[in-house]
Amino acid sequence: MSEGADGGGGGGDGASARSPGGSPGGDGFAPSALGTREHWDAVYERELQTFQEYGDTGEIWFGEESMTRLIRWMQKHKIPLDASVLDIGTGNGVFLVELAKSGFSNITGIDYSPSAIRLSGSIIEKEGLSNIKLKRILIQVEDFLNPSTKLSGFHVCIDKGTFDAISLHPDSAVEKRKQYVQSLSRALNVKGFFLITSCNWTKEELLNEFSEGFELFEELPTPKFTFGGRSGNSVAALVFQKT
Repeated sequence: MSEGADGGGGGGDGASARSPGGSPGGDGFAPSALGTREHWDAVYERELQTFQEYGDTGEIWFGEESMTRLIRWMQKHKIPLDASVLDIGTGNGVFLVELAKSGFSNITGIDYSPSAIRLSGSIIEKEGLSNIKLKRILIQVEDFLNPSTKLSGFHVCIDKGTFDAISLHPDSAVEKRKQYVQSLSRALNVKGFFLITSCNWTKEELLNEFSEGFELFEELPTPKFTFGGRSGNSVAALVFQKT
């Protein structure tokens, strides 16, 4: 649902979405088309056409290193290969492909953009991977924020940019973030893990957003930048565990 790259450029459009002096605890993000289904439908329709014409899979969210970082964490902590994994806002489905190539076999990808689902399905078919289940959240983002009962029982939920995009929604973004946390809690098993990568939110802000029902399990290392003599991270990557 959202695009970005580690290192130079940070999170692309999303990283510059803060209102001057704003804070995400209130209305700190400027409304943006990046928060709408129409934007992502158009993005993935273009990427689908490009894939069909040239075989280009399109943007890798937060870069290839972001996928490697998450898979290495799962391997390090011996997440069973048959554990149920949910990719929230799967986009072109490339992360699903990498998970499958790493041996994970119970994978579900969801996205509210039909164009994204068509693109990811085409890429997965080309890769010859039949063990990946794709599910589409119908109509628009509210459907994920009010998910069906079938979207539950996951051991691991992963978000690379979707929470960022929700934060930019032009209509009631603060309430939608609260709904997101509630939906995540319903989708994830107790003691299950939530891996989030964000270019809009700092570690401290994410801790505040996911303070109810989740606790920080680990902070993952991400590329640092230096500007004006000060160092920081352009991307935050955290692992939460449901309590």
